[in-house]
Amino acid sequence: MLSRTSSRKVTFSHPFVLTGIDGVQPAGTYTVETDEELVDGLSFPVYRRVATVILLPVRAGGTTLAQAATIDPLDLERAEQADAAIR
Repeated sequence: MLSRTSSRKVTFSHPFVLTGIDGVQPAGTYTVETDEELVDGLSFPVYRRVATVILLPVRAGGTTLAQAATIDPLDLERAEQADAAIR
């Protein structure tokens, strides 16, 4: 089965919370990757989302540069809207 990954940058001006991730994340720019796979058997190409991941910076003293956390894209959208609503 064919798959593809898209990547985009998301910027939060304020600290935010996402379901499934412990703690409040600091404001900043984050990379969000979405994995999709091709649906077989159709006469035109259609992809379905199989995972959405946000790359989180590791806290001070960590041994890696980033941590990948699987998230709900609707939860991310709500967090982006809430961030934009704060003035």
